Amino acid sequence: MSETLLFRGALVEGTAAADVIVDDGVIAEIGPGLSRAGATVVDVGGLVLLPGLVDLHTHLREPGYEASETILTGSRAAAAGGYSAVFAMPNTSPVADTAGVVEQELALGEAAGFVTVQPIGAVTVGQKGERLAELGAMADSRARVRVFSDDGFCVWDPLIMRRALEYAKAFDGVIAQHAQDPRLTEGAQMNEGAVSAELGLAGWPAVAEESIIARDVLLAEHVGSRLHVCHLSTAGSVDIIRWAKKRGVNVTAEVTPHHLLLTDELVRDYDARFKVNPPLRREEDVLAVREGLADGTIDIVATDHAPHPAEAKACEWHAAANGMVGLESALRVVQQAMVDTGLITWGDVARVMSREPARIGRLAGHGTPLTAGQPASLAFYDPSPRRTFTTDDLHGRSVNSPYLGRELPGDVRWTLHAGTVTVADGTLLDAPGVRA
Repeated sequence: MSETLLFRGALVEGTAAADVIVDDGVIAEIGPGLSRAGATVVDVGGLVLLPGLVDLHTHLREPGYEASETILTGSRAAAAGGYSAVFAMPNTSPVADTAGVVEQELALGEAAGFVTVQPIGAVTVGQKGERLAELGAMADSRARVRVFSDDGFCVWDPLIMRRALEYAKAFDGVIAQHAQDPRLTEGAQMNEGAVSAELGLAGWPAVAEESIIARDVLLAEHVGSRLHVCHLSTAGSVDIIRWAKKRGVNVTAEVTPHHLLLTDELVRDYDARFKVNPPLRREEDVLAVREGLADGTIDIVATDHAPHPAEAKACEWHAAANGMVGLESALRVVQQAMVDTGLITWGDVARVMSREPARIGRLAGHGTPLTAGQPASLAFYDPSPRRTFTTDDLHGRSVNSPYLGRELPGDVRWTLHAGTVTVADGTLLDAPGVRA
């Protein structure tokens, strides 16, 4: 029989204080002045209560690249960041392009128990862009895949992209596009602009992203299917999504925490922690994506958590791998870039980091209202502290965070996954539900 927990005094999505009783995996009651005989009482006065966060864009690396991350270690990192569910991208080895691989990932996530791990299926076989993968078989599998992406690679062939949109429509799936024209970014090392010109590094132009997004929203409109744009990063991309939504195109878009905060100026020191795809952009782009998230043009924040072993980053800039870890820092960065600046509220954070990612991914039991009878996937967050982010804050297998040594606000104090405690009083537990 599970333990009954009574959390006292949480600020529900940053507003009114309330008590929360969690029993048998669900929110049994929520409101002021609650009591329950035999319940374990936890004082969470002043903490912000959010629905458990949902990340639509996580790289867990398993199977095949376990030196960087495993489903277990990535799940632990997610729980530490306040997440109760993550969507695992398919660029593994073998690629998650069959029912067998996505079912294996699902089973590994269930065995880990820290978060719900929902596999994303590849759009094309081997992510090679040549022919469609087994979308229907993955959709009908036990993993019930509804998001498909070749992330890391663009589905550059317009005919294959059209066919994917048509096929996914049959089971309410969504194609999540890595918008990058490969011909316009050959040899690119960073954002194309004044800084790349000064450093003499080959540039990754904004138009390489924007041209693919423009093409794909027109294809989605023509087919009448759902399109999701991964890690949008430029002012022009925000304008295109805004235009498409006004036309009624069924398109959603995500922005990463690092594109909300960091700029290409950080590349001047050639620190490969700041090498990422799409690259860090100009200050003007950062301000534009913040505005796009605030006004609803951009639907969600997704981490693009991309772990790499030390040797993949401790090398010359041109040889270094793209990517940053981000699960443990995401909520803190969103607080700094969006909440503390007055652009969004904690209720908006619940929407863009929990409810909308779950809705886009069609993930039941997550992003649900904070009401009685709903699954108790919850995060209790303290926005008040400010401290330096260090490797002690990282719980995955890799430490390629761009925030090491940077002061960030906030602290995740408690995380629950379907009623099971994964973080207790700021400590990630050794196993779900077992106090360290």
